[in-house]
Amino acid sequence: MLFNSPVYVLLFLPVMLLVYFFLNRQRLVSAGTVWLVLGSLFFYRYWNAAYLQIILFSILVNFGFGSMLHRAGKKDLSRRRNRLTRQIALLSGVAFNIALLGYYKYSDFFLENINTLFGTSLALPHLALPLAISFFTFQQIAYLVDCSQENAQEYDFLNYCLFVSFFPQLIAGPIVHHQEMMPQFSRLRNKVFQYRYVTLGIFFFSLGLFKKVCIADQFSVWATMGFDSQNVLTVFDAWATSLSYTFQLYFDFSGYTDMAIGSALLFNIVLPVNFNSPYKSGTIREFWRRWHITLSRWLRDYLYIPLGGNRKGTFRTYLNLLLTFFLAGLWHGAGWTFVIWGGLHGLALVANRLWSRFGVKMPFLPAWFLTFLFVNTSWVIFRATSLADAFRVLKGMFGGNGLSVNSTFVNLFHFSPPLQNFFEGLRAGAIYLPAASYWWLLACSVIVFLLPNSCQIGGLLQGPGTTKQQKAEDTHGLRLPDVAVRQPLYCFKPTLYWSFLTGLLFALALYRMLKVVPSEFLYFNF
Repeated sequence: MLFNSPVYVLLFLPVMLLVYFFLNRQRLVSAGTVWLVLGSLFFYRYWNAAYLQIILFSILVNFGFGSMLHRAGKKDLSRRRNRLTRQIALLSGVAFNIALLGYYKYSDFFLENINTLFGTSLALPHLALPLAISFFTFQQIAYLVDCSQENAQEYDFLNYCLFVSFFPQLIAGPIVHHQEMMPQFSRLRNKVFQYRYVTLGIFFFSLGLFKKVCIADQFSVWATMGFDSQNVLTVFDAWATSLSYTFQLYFDFSGYTDMAIGSALLFNIVLPVNFNSPYKSGTIREFWRRWHITLSRWLRDYLYIPLGGNRKGTFRTYLNLLLTFFLAGLWHGAGWTFVIWGGLHGLALVANRLWSRFGVKMPFLPAWFLTFLFVNTSWVIFRATSLADAFRVLKGMFGGNGLSVNSTFVNLFHFSPPLQNFFEGLRAGAIYLPAASYWWLLACSVIVFLLPNSCQIGGLLQGPGTTKQQKAEDTHGLRLPDVAVRQPLYCFKPTLYWSFLTGLLFALALYRMLKVVPSEFLYFNF
């Protein structure tokens, strides 16, 4: 089920919450854990019953490999035999996960390219892609690596099932580490209903729901018009199309992240921050520290550094960056548009490092503009269903269809008569995106570029007003919320003002949600 569906908001989540805390109140702690696991598996099965077999199989096999790695460290073996046993178990486990992911996600892609290259006619299996397989596969690869390095200390099967299947983060992340989650699941204080977590969780969930159904879904209409419904795009309409998708992706992903954080907070669980105003970045390197933070962390810790990172010379550093982002693009989808998108980001990171070697620091505004221009342009390739569609939109953005101007844009700003006549003279064959699309782009630009993000408002990110007490509460980079010590005025507090604002956001989102068919989050496709 979707986070933005009535069955989740009005039925599944309240029932899960009430039964969980009722069981814990009766001191049935193990039963509460079983309830969370069963509820999470039901949540996953709700999409497709066949998916359940795959995730259970993956959990069983990975737990087995993790147990092997754990036992290898406890046996009285020689150091050489111990290391060899660990290496075999780790490589076998990683190979299993890659094979499972490759079979379900990339079979058609690889066979199509083999048929194209060699003129063969191999049959395509057209396998249904199991939901979230990219996320729970990466999460379990990280678990196996942590086990091999003795960084994962919990080996109870029930807790491991909860670690993999916990429904707020199961479908589209964040990609969590074992040592981040297991202490929270086992902490007895987290088994007790806590109002400060619940109030903050409701705020996050309401804000995320509003972002998704009231903003992201509206931008998706205009993005679809430009990408899928028009053969020729004028300059202004092409830019409105690309920016609509750029903002749709921003509010869709940040909305999902907020709803995941909010859902987990209701159970007294703090998920790692996964989204931190990425469009405010002044460099592409900073962008990847702010966008899908846990994926960037995974790529760094389990791919880039094992490849050698920046320890083996300049050329290897650049090669490692390119390989890492080539695979990051492929992780997002089985298509050449994703591969090219990842390659472009790898090249941008190489260019960023080359620029930094000259020691010349660009002022923030031009640096930000160039970074956002690159990110927005690369999203066109990411969104397009084919390279031809991507080039069609890019051609319009950079004047390939002439300087035609949308009459909606002309009327929007009420230019003086000479300018009005000038723009009307340029207009020819525009697709006439509605005036609302331009106003929404302007309004959301203020939100995206100037206002604090939800994690700053909720106190999950340290800011200028962070107190020493808050900093002392940090655990594995997580901000444990204590709304009583928030200092900046924009930070959430359980006051009448914030209660009214939260209620208003939830009411507007619920009204919109009940009127339309719920749409999937974009990252569900990856």
